[in-house]
Amino acid sequence: MSEALAGVPAPPPGKPPRAASSVVLFRKAEKGAEVFWLKREKTLAFAGGFYAFPGGKIDAADAAIVVAGAQGDEAARMVAAARELFEETGVLIARGTEQLSQAELDADRKALLDKQTTFAALLKARGLTLEAAPFHKLGRWVTPEFVPGRFDAQFYLVEAPPQMNAVVWPGELSYGAWVKPLDALAQWSTGKALLHPPNLFALQVMAEFSSLENARSTLASPSHCQDFIAQRIEFQKGIRLFPMKSPTLPPATHTNCYVLGNGELLIVDPGTHLEEESQRLLSLLQGLKSEGLKPVAIVLTHHHGDHLGGVDALRAALKLPLWCHALTAERVPWPPDRLLHDGELLELKGSPAMRFKVLHTPGHAVGHVCLVEEQSNAVIAGDMVSGVSTIVIDPPEGNMVQYLEQLRRLKALPAGTLYPAHGQPSPEGVDKLEELLTHRAWREAKVFDALNTAPQSIDTLVKKAYDDVASVVWPIAERNTLAILIKLVDEGRARQDGERYAKL
Repeated sequence: MSEALAGVPAPPPGKPPRAASSVVLFRKAEKGAEVFWLKREKTLAFAGGFYAFPGGKIDAADAAIVVAGAQGDEAARMVAAARELFEETGVLIARGTEQLSQAELDADRKALLDKQTTFAALLKARGLTLEAAPFHKLGRWVTPEFVPGRFDAQFYLVEAPPQMNAVVWPGELSYGAWVKPLDALAQWSTGKALLHPPNLFALQVMAEFSSLENARSTLASPSHCQDFIAQRIEFQKGIRLFPMKSPTLPPATHTNCYVLGNGELLIVDPGTHLEEESQRLLSLLQGLKSEGLKPVAIVLTHHHGDHLGGVDALRAALKLPLWCHALTAERVPWPPDRLLHDGELLELKGSPAMRFKVLHTPGHAVGHVCLVEEQSNAVIAGDMVSGVSTIVIDPPEGNMVQYLEQLRRLKALPAGTLYPAHGQPSPEGVDKLEELLTHRAWREAKVFDALNTAPQSIDTLVKKAYDDVASVVWPIAERNTLAILIKLVDEGRARQDGERYAKL
């Protein structure tokens, strides 16, 4: 991604969130409770590679199934909760299931997943009835706007029947197990298990489990929520993502500001000039300060406008110093208070303390830096990667050779979770970087194949090399194509004739 380019239309308005349900399945333990969590396959568009609880969107057919004790939308959400729970774990919460053998449950689950039956037909064939009583209504959570696929999810707390086994089958899920909430939170703390806010909140509450009623009461009132949307997003401990509406390239609509640390805090890329967005960020920081955390500096990954638009407001309010690379310092309107150098460590006091290694990663921007968290190798990646589209390499500053070199450097770390400036994180960093390198090589091959011995203009080449994307993207594609052509000329594989290019 990059800051907005002339001629590129704004993205269309986002679709409304889809109604969904999620189930915190628990069982009582000797001390407290255990919950059944699962890991979503890394290839899934929404929350791929994250840990979560069973759940999914409401199907049209769910509204037709009767639930004793519930009606309308509430009943449909409970049906979706029961159906998704059965599909993803094999646990079927319905009156009459105690009469079914494990073999019968497995057969019904397989038939449902293979679309050989419907949930309604399954319930009818087995003489089962859904009831509202086992589904204890908890908080409602709506996915923030910066995520392309959004959900309006009702959460339920459900106690697992003692006679049923919870098992994940391969497919959209890669793992599932009973876990003590404190053990799950320990994995979150070290970056081994990424959690969206509702799942983190549920684990924090269930770690203090004393009774179903106490847990239900606390879970029904999520903290740090406004209009059901989480105002704090901490996918792993000490790395807070704060999406801000910004003038960036579509399909992105936000720039991710990051607030790093567990005591001393770095604010990375406050990327918008919009006053209301800056006020939201200041409100978050004031809340953290009231909890004993202290902002110590603003860090810029690079100089593009969609990464630094809120610097003035933040400096005026908090009098914070500005840190950036020397080549970024030459391109911003403020004299930096500290120049960042490749390889240096930024140490943040806190509980626990955190250390971030600075990597100078030119290619997208000459002064671009990434910050690598020492314990987990999580990368605050700026515009080295994107969670919503392709990074623009815009000559003369953009350099494709340098950019590819830095992608390979991040891969060799090896990178943990990649936290981009736009879109969602990628938990499997090495795999994501390999995917990006493969895609870049494929696109370069398409540009090279589009060349012939007679010189052609860039717009002609774009129509051939980007025939797989909508024409609205072509103004952006022209910049990437130029970066590829410069690389091919430097390698002696193509030649330039004025503003036209030909194959050698």
